[in-house]
Order: sequence, then structure tokens, then C-alpha cells
Amino acid sequence: MKQKDRELRVDFVGGAVAHRLRFGGGRGQALAKAMGLRNGKTPMIVDATAGLGRDSFLLASLGAQVTLIERSQKMHALLAKGMADAAQEGGELRDIIERMTLIQGDAKDVLPQLDAQAILIDPMHPPRKSTALVKLELRQVRDIVGTDDDAADLMRVALETARSRVVLKWPAKADPMIGIKPCSHQILGKTTRYDVWMID
Repeated sequence: MKQKDRELRVDFVGGAVAHRLRFGGGRGQALAKAMGLRNGKTPMIVDATAGLGRDSFLLASLGAQVTLIERSQKMHALLAKGMADAAQEGGELRDIIERMTLIQGDAKDVLPQLDAQAILIDPMHPPRKSTALVKLELRQVRDIVGTDDDAADLMRVALETARSRVVLKWPAKADPMIGIKPCSHQILGKTTRYDVWMID
């Protein structure tokens, strides 16, 4: 099958997700640090832009209870199937999936109804130069979920509703999001940075 014809799917059993689960570095990873998983603390996390669910899966693999919000019906269906497939594997994978709760809806409407300690927001970014597979996946996800033109509105809702912190996953060299107050601190990676707002 040619790569361009490959159907987008959510796979928590093999591939990049499985590799990250085994060799990712545990709570020392930038995402885990940004979300506050340290010193024995494991916050209740809401992933407000679930997408392929990989960040949620990683956080759940580190012991966090994670609520995933996805407004696209098609992406929600892909996530639901991926989670069901992983749960059927049993063992560790089932335990991880049991810490993940999937909700379909617009996060701007759903967040005020939840009691979120930490909220992760990962809007669609401009495609970065990377492997053809990643480019293909990003293109496919963008085709499904759109461009997240209301990301700043979502950030404002998150900052109003989170109890401890909001984390924006953003390209490392991108400008700050327009119309949002400066973040408390940043955790920088090679291609990605995490802008962290601590809630007083």
C-alpha cells in the first residue's frame, strides 16, 4: 500500500506509541514535567485537543487520570476504536486505557463542566519539517479537525477553569499566542516547547 493511500488510524499498541511507552524516559519527559507529574504528584489532567491521543496515552501510562476532549466526530471515532483495540490487548495496555476517558464535544463548552487540575492544549500548528509519515499524519489530522482558528478562545476558557495549570504545546520557534497573557515558564524541546501557566 502506498503511503499516500494509508488510512489514518489511532494505534496505541504498536509503532511510535509503543516505542515511546517503553523507551520514553518516564516522568523525566518534557510533557510530564510540564503537566506537573513529579515529586509523587499526579494531577487530574484534561487533554482539551485530543487529536491522535498520543500525549494522553503517555500521561495515562505514567499514572495520570486523563480526560480527552475531541470535537471532531471522525477523530472521536478513531480514538474510540484505538482505545478499544488497546484495551483488548489486556495487561498494561488495558490498565492505561482504563485511566483515559474520552468525551466528544467542543472543549470550550466542556471544560467548565469538568474539575481539571491541569489542562493540556495542543492546537493544530503549521506543519514542521520532519519525516514523510509525520507530514502525512499531520495532513490527515488537519483535514479532519481543521485549523483550530479558535485556539486563543480555548486558551482563555482553560485559564479560567483549570485549578493548577494550563499547558500549551507549541512549536519551539513559534511566537507566543496572540491575545494571551505571558506564561509562567517554558519547557523547551528540540522542535516543541511547552508554555506553562500556573494558576494562583
